[in-house]
Amino acid sequence: MILADNAQISAEARLGEGVRVWDLAQIREGAVLGDGCVVGRGAYVGAGVRIGRNVKIQNHALVYEPAELGDGVFIGPAVVLTNDHNPRAVAPDGRLKGGDDWIQVGVSIAEGASIGARAVCVAPVRIGRWAMVAAGAVVTRDVPDYALVAGVPAKRIGWVGRHGTRLVEHEDGTWLCPVMSEVYRADEAGLSLIGG
Repeated sequence: MILADNAQISAEARLGEGVRVWDLAQIREGAVLGDGCVVGRGAYVGAGVRIGRNVKIQNHALVYEPAELGDGVFIGPAVVLTNDHNPRAVAPDGRLKGGDDWIQVGVSIAEGASIGARAVCVAPVRIGRWAMVAAGAVVTRDVPDYALVAGVPAKRIGWVGRHGTRLVEHEDGTWLCPVMSEVYRADEAGLSLIGG
């Protein structure tokens, strides 16, 4: 385990084997990081956040509670995972809101998904397995497994395989990964791996 001297890591956080936390990162109480995770410089991991194994959280990313990240997730530099669907600093009467004055909602990111630099995921939202969110995108609705989304608001612009390469459509309606030769099929629910 490598923990930078100036990182702020709560004694109540649980870190798996081989975790690396770099300068000025903050990991709050109750956060759980699986084996092999990397938390970059200045990144924030909120209280109670659940993170799987081999996750990379790049510099200055903000992972607010109650986010859940599956194994192998990539969070690019300066990504923001929000937790308040209706943010306000004050209540309607002008009183400063406190921790009990709102309901946390989270972002859930499934196994192998990648969130590009400076993307924002507006909770509540789920990012599917092996999906890819383009840099600078703003995700406001769920993203299916293997979907490639981009824009503001983010829309599906294609499909990607587990390698991260854009899939190529064949005449029979299947999709092929040009790198790994995996074959996928699309239906109303999204895309699924069928061979390769």
